[in-house]
Amino acid sequence: MSFFTRLDENERVSGRIALGLEYRGTAYQGWQRLNHGPSLQASLEAALSRIAQSPIEVMCSGRTDSGVHATRQIVHFDTTSARTLKAWVMGTNVNLPRDMSVRWARVMPHDFHARFSSLARRYRYVILNQPMPPALDAEHMTWHRHPLDEKRMHEAAQSLIGEHDFSGYRAAGCQSSTPWRHVHFVEVTRVGPLVVIDIQANAFLHHMVRNIAGVLIAVGDGRREVSRARNLLEGRDRTLSEATAPAHGLHFVDVYYDPRFELPAEPLGPAGLYFSGEWTGQRTLPASNYQRPVYRGEPAGHLSSPGRV
Repeated sequence: MSFFTRLDENERVSGRIALGLEYRGTAYQGWQRLNHGPSLQASLEAALSRIAQSPIEVMCSGRTDSGVHATRQIVHFDTTSARTLKAWVMGTNVNLPRDMSVRWARVMPHDFHARFSSLARRYRYVILNQPMPPALDAEHMTWHRHPLDEKRMHEAAQSLIGEHDFSGYRAAGCQSSTPWRHVHFVEVTRVGPLVVIDIQANAFLHHMVRNIAGVLIAVGDGRREVSRARNLLEGRDRTLSEATAPAHGLHFVDVYYDPRFELPAEPLGPAGLYFSGEWTGQRTLPASNYQRPVYRGEPAGHLSSPGRV
């Protein structure tokens, strides 16, 4: 993908449109549209509706919680309003608040669904590990003043890889019908003062990544043993775990689809980690017999075969 490819401003398109979106979640009470507070979904739908001159409802690849950021959120919507790709991108951005931005737009086949077609999701939890609090970017990372041993954190995290019951890492209010998830990988690395927890799974439970981060931080600063992560996984009791890590350190960085959909590849964020050189979709999904959970509201028979990741 060239960042400077000209957007088509001649052909008008309608039907099913996918967008690549990034946002700073600080000012919002999460992705999902709410009656009692600002949401990312409502802001995007209002902007798109102005361009379409008719109501637009979007579906996203994964709902993020209050305060969580995204560098590659994928959404789709259906419309009979014909507009150019330039209008869907630039026109929408003009009507969005400054903490949201559409990066690209694509016309998609009708069997594409931003949520139901996704095969994997990836998050990065970013920790600034230094004695003094940051004056810059404080809303984009979690500050931890005590030294962290990222090697111990990485070792502990390896026990989470594979298909497991993650009851010990799910929020009390989680509405998923099953606690089973398949974690593809967890990597903990250090870049100067930044410690990054990089995790991908077929799907995540409510607060699952932030609960994992809370445990790994406790392992990293020596409060807990390396075996802590495995013990909590096997014990399946969230009440015995560490505190949930703050939301502002969490970034939704990738979502994986069948290559036939030909969505644009992008460097993985957040911005401070672009230099790592990894782009979306580069890693092969692990083989698994895991049956993809059926999401609430998903039409029956949406996929021709069980979703295996």
